[in-house]
Parts: sequence; C-alpha cells; structure tokens
Amino acid sequence: MQDLPITQQPIAIASPLPRKSRQARVVWRNNVVTVGGDAPVRVQSMTNTDTVDAVETAIQVRQLAQAGSEMVRITVNTPEAAAAVPFIREQLDRMGEYVPLVGDFHYNGHRLLTEYPACAEALSKYRINPGNVGKGDKKDKQFGQMIEAAARYDKAVRIGVNWGSLDQELMARLMDENSRRTQPWDTRQVMFEALISSAVDSARLAESMGLNGDNIILSCKVSGVQDLISVYRALAQRCDYALHLGLTEAGMGTKGTVASAAALSVLLQEGIGDTIRVSLTPQPGEARTQEVVVASEILQALGLRIFVPSVTACPGCGRTTSTTFQELAKQIDDYLRGQMPLWRMKYPGVEAMKVAVMGCIVNGPGESKHANIGISLPGTGEAPAAPVYIDGEKALTLRGERIAEEFQALVENYVARTYGATAAAPA
Repeated sequence: MQDLPITQQPIAIASPLPRKSRQARVVWRNNVVTVGGDAPVRVQSMTNTDTVDAVETAIQVRQLAQAGSEMVRITVNTPEAAAAVPFIREQLDRMGEYVPLVGDFHYNGHRLLTEYPACAEALSKYRINPGNVGKGDKKDKQFGQMIEAAARYDKAVRIGVNWGSLDQELMARLMDENSRRTQPWDTRQVMFEALISSAVDSARLAESMGLNGDNIILSCKVSGVQDLISVYRALAQRCDYALHLGLTEAGMGTKGTVASAAALSVLLQEGIGDTIRVSLTPQPGEARTQEVVVASEILQALGLRIFVPSVTACPGCGRTTSTTFQELAKQIDDYLRGQMPLWRMKYPGVEAMKVAVMGCIVNGPGESKHANIGISLPGTGEAPAAPVYIDGEKALTLRGERIAEEFQALVENYVARTYGATAAAPA
C-alpha cells in the first residue's frame, strides 16, 4: 500500500515520556506520599518562618498544604528549632493536617538528629546537603550519623546538592584530574560532574551504611535554566533514584515563574523528575503559597496532574467594552481555588472541570461550548446580553447589573449537581 503524502499523515499527539525511577515513600500517620515510579509528580514547598515559633510555623505549613503542597520542608538549624519540631507536628495533627514534614539540615544535622530523637521521629524525610556535612575525616562520620537516624526511624532522605554549597574538596580533586586530561573539560562541565558525582556517590555511600535505596531521593540544583536541564539529563542517565527538580534561587515574580516553568517543563516532558519545587522569592505582601500555585500550574499545563478547575479567559482587545470579563475571570478563578480544600473531599472529580469567561462574540460562544460551563460577555456593539453554555449547550442568557453574581451561582449549582454524592450515586 502506498504511503500517504506527508500532509495526510496523522499528527503525533505530544505526551510526556514515562519516568523510570525507583519509588520512595514519605509517610506520616495514614498519609503515605509515594515519590517516583508510577506515582504522580509531587509538589513540595518550604516555610520561611522561624521554626522555633511552632504555632506560626504550623499555620504556614497548613496554608501550604491547603494550597496543594504534598510535603512541606522546614528549617532545622539550631537545638531550639529541633526541639520545636515535635510541637509543630503536634499542632498540625490537632488541626487534622497530616502533611509530611521534611527537615532541612545543614552543618549540624548529625548532632541535631542524634541529640533530639523526638525531632528525628516527627519528621518524615531529611534533606542532607553533602557539601556541608563536614570536612576531612569528619565528613563520612557525620554523614553516617544522619543516615543511621534515617535507617533507624525508616525515614526517606533527599540528598540535595547545590552549586552554591558544593563539596569544595571534591571540586578541587576533579579540577586537578581535569588539568591532566589531554583535552581538558570546560570549567562548567567539571562543575556539572562534581554536582552529579556528589549526589550519586553520597547515595551509594548511604546504601552501604544501611539505608534502603528506595528511601533515597536526589537533587542537583543550579540557578540557570540550561544548566539545570544539562545536569538532570546526565543525572537521570547515571542513576535510577527518584529525582527532585527545582531551580535554586529562581527569583521573584515573572522572572522566577518563567525560568522555573521553562526548565522544569523540558525535563518533565522527557520523563525526568518525581517531585518539584518552585523556589520563588515572595514579592512584598505576596503569600508564600504562590510558589505552590505555580508548581501546580506547571504540572497541570503539561497534563501531568489536575489540581483545580481551569478557567479559560480571553486577553481582551478593541472589541471588548470593559474590564468586566477580566474581573469576572479573576473572581471565578479565586473562588474555585478558595473552594478546592473543601471540594476535594466533597466533590470528587471537580478538579477536572473547565470554566470559560469570554469577552465578545468572536471566540466567546465557541470556547464556552468547549467548557463544562462558560459565559460570553457582550463586546463593543453587541447586544447587552451574556449567553451561558452548560455542557456544550446554550442554557440561558444573563442580563443586567448582577451578571457576575448570577454566573458564580450557576457555577456553584453546576458543581453540586455534577460532582455531588447524589450525582455519582446509581439510579
């Protein structure tokens, strides 16, 4: 049979490649968060409170969890912080918030995990940075003390290498070896090798010390988009441990958001990465939860996860008569996000709902028909009426000054009717 002309060949449908990493478990009480393997890509975040303030830290952990963070990391840097960890865990448990806590250790983690066993037990995962666990003869001993605690309490460990705190002894050795090559590598290539070697060698050392390899997650963080892609492509080829992705010090606002989305999307599309964090610097007055929203949006845009109903809205142009559709789109988006902590339990499947808020007749009706529920507001020269489409069919037309309130009520009714327990019950 003769092949069809190229213009008549079916177009390949893009989808992320499957991941091939091991599967780790991060556990607290009955909340088991699997990482890697065939588990969904997980969202992680970190508090910026003083850990010694157990109440304030617990409140922020809960806010991050409610926003969608499936693990929350806290700084454990002093004896006072280590002593506060069990109380943070207790406060969260009282609130019914069983999100796993990750302890972030640098320099003195070996002492804190040894001297504060209640802290070691209350945490679900430890983050260890091989670049600052000690120097010389003390390095392996202090690393071993942290691994011993993880093995004793059956905790997951993220061995997190960062180019800002890279093991300088390792870097110096690799630079020395590089100088003897016939064709020396570029300095940046040597640094990449140091990052990957530090992570993989530390993981293998941890296994030799008795830690289950399935409890190990690796990360090699840098702050450049192309650098991150290069490092993680090589890291994924060199090991099968679960991998945590994130640009370190991504930055503020659109810079941090765009850089994180650019780097993480390339890697996730290639099947690389099992947990992610978007390390945004909060803008003045901005909630810490914004980084969780961005991480969730990246996964949802790639089709890897669904967290909240999506709102389709046009950008506006000369055909649109006012900012009404913009205000309504934001109002609906804020409303849907605000309702999700309750709706996740009450209305299973609601996160897949699609809502359209359009500003004129050009694309308004068409986009509204593609959504579960959509509204097309009147543009310049159009009749002052807003048709509403439900499940592809025109259902009614709204008019007057209360269109926004009436449309939100329609969305509420649609959710209850479509995703409520009675809707799912057999006839």
